[in-house]
Amino acid sequence: MSGVTLVPRRSWSFDLWTGVTVFSFAVIAVLLVYPLYNIFLASFIDNETGAFTLQNYARIFGHRYYRTALYNSVMLGFGGMIGAVLLGVPLAYFTTRYAIAGRSAITTLAILALVSPPFIGAYAWITMLGSNGWLRTWLATIGIDVPSIYGVTGILLVFTLKFYPFVFLLTAGALKTVNVSLEEAADNLGSTPWQRFRRITLPLVLPAVSAGALLAFVLSLADFGTPSIIGRGFRVLATMAYNLFTSELGGNPGLASTVSIILITISLLVVALQRRFIARREYGSALIRRPEVRPISGTRSLLVHGICYLIVFLSSLPSIVVIYNSFRNTSGPVFQPGFGLDSYRRIIREVPDAIINSFTFSLAAVAMIVVLGTLIGYVLARRPGIATGPLDSLLMIPYVVPGIVLGLSFVVSFNGPPLELVGTGTIIVLVIFIRRLPYSVRSSAAILKQIKGSMEEAAVNLGCSPGSAFVRVTLPLMMPGVVAGAMMSFVTAINELSSSIVLYVGGTVTMPVRIYLSVLDGEFGTAAALSSILLVSTGVAVFIVLKISESNEGTFV
Repeated sequence: MSGVTLVPRRSWSFDLWTGVTVFSFAVIAVLLVYPLYNIFLASFIDNETGAFTLQNYARIFGHRYYRTALYNSVMLGFGGMIGAVLLGVPLAYFTTRYAIAGRSAITTLAILALVSPPFIGAYAWITMLGSNGWLRTWLATIGIDVPSIYGVTGILLVFTLKFYPFVFLLTAGALKTVNVSLEEAADNLGSTPWQRFRRITLPLVLPAVSAGALLAFVLSLADFGTPSIIGRGFRVLATMAYNLFTSELGGNPGLASTVSIILITISLLVVALQRRFIARREYGSALIRRPEVRPISGTRSLLVHGICYLIVFLSSLPSIVVIYNSFRNTSGPVFQPGFGLDSYRRIIREVPDAIINSFTFSLAAVAMIVVLGTLIGYVLARRPGIATGPLDSLLMIPYVVPGIVLGLSFVVSFNGPPLELVGTGTIIVLVIFIRRLPYSVRSSAAILKQIKGSMEEAAVNLGCSPGSAFVRVTLPLMMPGVVAGAMMSFVTAINELSSSIVLYVGGTVTMPVRIYLSVLDGEFGTAAALSSILLVSTGVAVFIVLKISESNEGTFV
């Protein structure tokens, strides 16, 4: 036929990376989408009749008891966010603009505060400012009456000192790239330092500040351990979901699922609002000249140094107190004068399974995370296509889904055939794996952006298969990012409480769960010893990350 051009049909080939993409979607579908769909479905099921209903939502929003928990959760989210910004932004500004003595130590201590579990901070503050806390008692002897740590004030204190490093690290990184010429122009026009910061500097770094604030909000909203330990009846959605689940155990967890869906919805709404706020404004500027660190002296130096040191000291104090308490002599649950290894002997004698389980489950999950996370990171960075966009978006879900919600969704989904996993260690490994998979993916994708693909292409041109070229050429160059992602995955895995609290049974109890139960039972010596093991393990992992990283802030951001 004249005038007709035949276009040859492109052949589709199923290579290694296509297989990785398909397998990744399958894993995410089974371990993330399917459980969340089930818990969403469960929220519309009547517990008694099994029929479709909106009664669960009507009950949550219609009763003051539940509405109070909703209000409290949002209030704590914003309170933790505001507190993190009030500490993180000044600390970032001072350490990037002025020659602060011990700046590296300040950054390292902030990072350690960030990766330590918040429930350990809650426990430490109880021993200091609880009803019979040693610091509260001592202050009372000199005439200073300090309120008890229990309640909303204590929760906000823990959240603020726990989550400010998000704002600090992100803002510090952004402040290093601000065009200092704009600040100097403001000075020449007669602006005061505060006016210059408010009108010029802060708007330029607002995306970083808002990103750190968003993380602080989402994590404050989702935290289970802190409100449960020091809330003393202060109801929030995370603890309410757990309490409702335990009361509905054995049937459809309709109300617990409803609360879980509300938690996810709030997180997604705040994320959407933050993105819309940032998208509507222009923040870019030409980087003509980077800011310089200026010397500081006199009263101003004392004030700035004092603020920086006070912030990191307060955030590090819980860890110091926990380790100190772990070496105090005990008689049962009660501390006695003197020091020794009583608490460590007790945990080795009474709860060795918690230690073994924590390391076994965490290392198993990290091994899976590293393998799949590295491969997915490669696909996202080197093989962009139609499927990588949705894959990347799906991997954002674990960031905004609270751990207690994901744990509940696993109970609903894997409590019977074809995958009956409830009560096994496997289900804890899998929930840790899917929650922490994005850490390895982001780390691997980030390191690949610094590695040119020409060497790998040359290997393929010389006859290597794509898989062989990846293993022999690219993977060795990626190892710093892979190890960093593995260490951060391990840190978060071994400290996981929110999801494992609803998944553990007697034989699968982990250190975070055992610490939580010990604090509730008043066994502070046992809690201190287990917490110290967690803190040391976390510190070693952080040390490895810092040693293989070019900069402290870059890796953790």
